[in-house]
Amino acid sequence: MATPTPAPSLSQIVLRWLRRLFPTPQAVALTLLLVVGFLAVVMLADMLMPVFAALVIAYLLEGPVSAMTRRGIPRLVAVVLVFVAFMALLLFTVIALLPLLYQQLAQLAQQLPAMVTQGLALLDRLPQRYPEFISQTQIDELIATVRQEFILLGQRLLTYSYSSVVNLIAIVVYVILVPLLVFFFLKDKERILAWFQQYLPKDIHLTAQVWRHVDAQIGNYIRGKVIEILIVFGASFLTFSLLKLNYALLLAVLVGLSVIIPYIGATVVTFPVLIVAYFQWGLSDPFWYVTIAYFVIQALDGMVLVPLLFAEVVNLHPVAIIVAILFFGGLWGFWGVFFAIPLATLVEAVLSAWPREGRYVGHSKKKPGRTPRRTKHRRGPPAPKADGVSRPPAAP
Repeated sequence: MATPTPAPSLSQIVLRWLRRLFPTPQAVALTLLLVVGFLAVVMLADMLMPVFAALVIAYLLEGPVSAMTRRGIPRLVAVVLVFVAFMALLLFTVIALLPLLYQQLAQLAQQLPAMVTQGLALLDRLPQRYPEFISQTQIDELIATVRQEFILLGQRLLTYSYSSVVNLIAIVVYVILVPLLVFFFLKDKERILAWFQQYLPKDIHLTAQVWRHVDAQIGNYIRGKVIEILIVFGASFLTFSLLKLNYALLLAVLVGLSVIIPYIGATVVTFPVLIVAYFQWGLSDPFWYVTIAYFVIQALDGMVLVPLLFAEVVNLHPVAIIVAILFFGGLWGFWGVFFAIPLATLVEAVLSAWPREGRYVGHSKKKPGRTPRRTKHRRGPPAPKADGVSRPPAAP
């Protein structure tokens, strides 16, 4: 009588699962690199934020530098030219745009109490016009809630004003350190990468495969997103200025930055644009002109600009994009939202390239049930003999 096979222990089950999960040393190396990188970003984000910001900017500027070097321009010359253009754009933003933004923001803060009072008066008239839909009690509760929220907002702004000195010092440090780090990241890129590679395992075929995919996807996405922000901002500012909308620059900046968050940003930024237009003109013709122009800009962005810039870049399901925005935004705030899609692309690339049981990176697997075809040898004409008698050639 055959003895029953003993059931595997828990340790054996765990070992089998680990062998299936990490079938090659390359998978283990990639996992360690991802874990170390994630922990470094999470634990050192506050301390090394200037370094991370400089890495992002240098990564963006590497595209034009590489394009210039491919045309025969020495890398140092290309780095200097791109860096000078970047600094000129940065100085223009700081000297020209930021004071205008601050001025319009201050004007909006002065007009905000009057706008709130007008809005509350409009709400107070709703029960008289539509008594079957809303009651006076509901309106009173809503008005009390709005006033309480504005009191809390004023307290937060007062607290922020006390800590603005510390924030100003941090901004000054960023303005000095970040451009300096960007220049050296671009100039000494090969030396920095060679220094890191000496601490990596020798066999990193899987890591290199994932990086090539992610580098192409993330690089194109970030550069395309920056171009999209600039185009949407320029179109919105030009449109709002021509229609004489108040706070045109401030609202155009909000509309431009809204493209960072797919599906959500455009919906959220619609409210301030329509609210400012309503309190400026009411429901007259200019209000509808601004509304139509704004929705035309959003439609052109979604149906023309995004397919042109990201046709071959983002291949993620909308649910995956929304989950990535919520997860990474909650983890890292603004930068998490900005890099949500690139990080989701990284996860997708790792899962696609991950070696599974029976599939190893760099090796092809023969299809079962097929045998190599035998090659038929043609028989040539009979070979002539020296005595003139032809004989058949020998069999191969």
